[in-house]
Amino acid sequence: MVFSTAYGRGDELSWGSIKGFSFQVLTGRWFMMFSSFMLMSVSGASYMFSLFSQDIKLVLGYDQSTLNLLSFFQELGANIGIHAGLIYEVTPPWFILAIGGVLNFAGYFLIWLVVTSKIAKPHVWQMCFYLFIGANSHCATNTGALVTSVMNFPISRGVVLGLLTGYTGLSAVIITQLYYALYGDDSKFLIFLMAWLPIAAVFLFLPVIRIHKTVQQPNDTKVLYRFLYLTLVLAGFLMFVTLVQQFFTFSQFEYQITTTVMLLLLVLPLSVVIVEEHKIWKSKLENINREDSQKLLENYPNIATENPYQEKSSQAPQEEISFWENIFNPPERGSNVTMINNLSQIGISLGYPSHTVTTFVSLTSIWIYLGKVVQGVVSEFIILKYRVPRPLMLTSLLLLSCVGHLLVAFNFPNGLYVASIVIGFCYGANWPLIYSVISELFGLKHYSTLYNLGSLAGPIGSYLLGVRVAGYLYDKEAMRQIEAMGKKTSPGEELNCNGEECFKLAFIITTAVSLFGALLSLILVFRTKQLYRSDLYKKYKEAKTDETETGVLQQD
Repeated sequence: MVFSTAYGRGDELSWGSIKGFSFQVLTGRWFMMFSSFMLMSVSGASYMFSLFSQDIKLVLGYDQSTLNLLSFFQELGANIGIHAGLIYEVTPPWFILAIGGVLNFAGYFLIWLVVTSKIAKPHVWQMCFYLFIGANSHCATNTGALVTSVMNFPISRGVVLGLLTGYTGLSAVIITQLYYALYGDDSKFLIFLMAWLPIAAVFLFLPVIRIHKTVQQPNDTKVLYRFLYLTLVLAGFLMFVTLVQQFFTFSQFEYQITTTVMLLLLVLPLSVVIVEEHKIWKSKLENINREDSQKLLENYPNIATENPYQEKSSQAPQEEISFWENIFNPPERGSNVTMINNLSQIGISLGYPSHTVTTFVSLTSIWIYLGKVVQGVVSEFIILKYRVPRPLMLTSLLLLSCVGHLLVAFNFPNGLYVASIVIGFCYGANWPLIYSVISELFGLKHYSTLYNLGSLAGPIGSYLLGVRVAGYLYDKEAMRQIEAMGKKTSPGEELNCNGEECFKLAFIITTAVSLFGALLSLILVFRTKQLYRSDLYKKYKEAKTDETETGVLQQD
């Protein structure tokens, strides 16, 4: 039997059917999720400061304290996102995404103009402002993509958060590979790529980022795991390519080949989207006979604009209400970000070849991704199956990060490679953990307000550990070395430090701070034991007429 529906004729080879199915794919929840993946995969410029910080240092003659001051303002911009949450409350998701794209371009394009000497040398406060607005764009992107995705998949929030923040973790190595393929080895053009690529992605995908009024389906988590498997393949390929590039010198053409493969793996989750939407399409054809569908087509020619998921749920027409969500920037990240933002200077001071700095950043980026997706999935499994308090995993991560800090402090042979992996994993794993803990302790109703207030701890920690500790001690040791050689420094002269003493004391202090954080986290474990023994997601599993925290009405 051949069916005619509001999407075109049931014959899947007919032009009407093809158009109808394509429209369903582009307006469905799964393509929205895929689009969010693409946005997050180019939204990690704040992880890449160490790749272009040396250019800033050389062109502008900054010392390490000033450089760390710049990184602090970048962290401050990436964490001050209350305004993004407020704007999201009263506008559709595409609006805040557009703001994010514009801010990203403005900030990093101005930095590119500075390092290429196309504009006059700015004051330090101006450079701080450029980095602040560039990094602040990520608050808007996170709000538009992450918050919308959590609202569409509230029961699977742990997996969703792990996936999306995982793509953010991979973004540094994705952008780096694209940079080598497009521009060769001119690091100034890396900043240019960081300026135009995110805004291009935003305006390509923002029309499909929206909230879908539908009850989450039982099979959704399985589909999200299929996305996870494909992203693990991408991460594995990027890890392999990064290691190979460490031992062999690649030409630009060879980078173009590996980047082409990377892009194919990046869009591979689209196959999952098409498969899932095709199942829904077939289900609709099987449930609507020819007469009924023809009648619908004649009487309601615009029915194709309806959400195909809505017929699968039993919900009535719903009224959308405001929803406070957070912009997902982690509060406890000061100690780990100190190393990430200083990777370039750490590597140089410890005697590593300059070209290996890119390797360190790529390794860190990949393991940030692995930390996010592994912790997001594993913690969700442990919570639901064994009722273990989620803060216990945060305690374990803080203790593990101490290993990475000590490897840097005492300069073990090839220790920076291992430290990049350990710190990257811990830094990434903190994200989905903290997102989930806050949502479980306080709910989703005022999530953005609570989380963005908590996120202020990030730049505070970055300033104290990065600027006042690491930057100050680096410059102090650099001055001591210069004086030991009988030389004098002039104002504005670049300060370079060599040897393990440059960062040793700073990372011993950072280790102590991490241990203190682990102790506080352990106290939280004991205080939340009873909470985690209950069914945290019970309200989302029960089908009842009630206004849930996602602003969607569910009913029997």
